[in-house]
Amino acid sequence: MLKKEELLQIFREKGKKILQEIELKNKKEKTNLINSEFNKFKLEIINKNLNDIEKQERLELVLLINYVSNIVMLECRNEVWEYDYMTFSRRIGELWEPFCKLSFEYSILPLEIITPMSFNEFEENIKKKGLKFIDSLEVKEDIKDKLIEHYEIPWKFVDSGNIKLELDLHFTQNKINYNCDFKSGFNSNEKGNTNRLLLVASLYNYLGENEKTILFVRQNEDDNNHYLLKLKNSGKWDVYCANDAYDAMKKFTGFNLREWLNKNVNLEEDLTPNFRKFLEDNNLLKYLNW
Repeated sequence: MLKKEELLQIFREKGKKILQEIELKNKKEKTNLINSEFNKFKLEIINKNLNDIEKQERLELVLLINYVSNIVMLECRNEVWEYDYMTFSRRIGELWEPFCKLSFEYSILPLEIITPMSFNEFEENIKKKGLKFIDSLEVKEDIKDKLIEHYEIPWKFVDSGNIKLELDLHFTQNKINYNCDFKSGFNSNEKGNTNRLLLVASLYNYLGENEKTILFVRQNEDDNNHYLLKLKNSGKWDVYCANDAYDAMKKFTGFNLREWLNKNVNLEEDLTPNFRKFLEDNNLLKYLNW
């Protein structure tokens, strides 16, 4: 199986070629090309090396390739356009979610990744139940017609196109559907996103006990603001932060991602000295604490 040192060399050689090829582009174009080229190259490496290996070894290799690809991609991006606090923290959050999802996509335990229903499907489901109930009432037909007329009024004000039931991950295991969102942290004004998450969880909870909503948060609970507490105290979300999040993931997937990170991530050795110094000087190293 490929080793980390070998992968670092492979990806850094690729990074040099990418930087040479995009030298004449502007900053934004360079950033987009770095991301897309690294993602393509990463998939090539994965596809070449996953044949005839066991589940556990396969997942560990996919994690290692993704980890190395991520840190070299960050190094290259910083060479063409230095990170500030906002862009770096946001980028790390963008990378943490798909990295964690790998343990579900290559799960040791049986589970199935599923596609969530659309709000239109949800609306039809609720309407059918409501109309069926009205039809079962022992009242005159003209009263039923009036009830149906009033029942349909609120739905006319609902813009189904603006309500998205899709979260970061949906899977089914042991006849339970789990609807999951990943957040790097709650450190700014998250009011809009928090209200959406509360609405989405309410809709899933309405569907019954076989629908669960789970929030995985990278940061320790105390490092987040009151918007996380609002979600946690709502009773609509099962919230797991930091190591508790990894423990919860292990129960679903059978893989200890926290243990893998402890064993394989060494920023002292893995980052180039220049990039590490840049992160230290700008107080950005803390965001790599997964």
